[in-house]
Amino acid sequence: MVESSSSWSVYLLRCSDGSYYVGVASDVAHRVQQHNSGQGPIFTRERGPVELVYVEDCGTYLAARRREKQLKGWRREKKEWLISGFPSTELRA
Repeated sequence: MVESSSSWSVYLLRCSDGSYYVGVASDVAHRVQQHNSGQGPIFTRERGPVELVYVEDCGTYLAARRREKQLKGWRREKKEWLISGFPSTELRA
């Protein structure tokens, strides 16, 4: 499954219950289809359908897995901050 010639991405899905799932794929659109057709992990099978809310190109499989591990360690609020495009925490006049 690990292909050195393809570019890998990390992605975030929002599940129907509002939870988030983080994964890696070389073809994110195809992987999301798999999640929504019940071919993904039990976590998304039990919480489908899922919606793709964030994708980040990481280049290599190893870089994508490292980023996946980092994002999985983040709290919900930080994931939502990433999904919303890094909004400022300060109000500007």
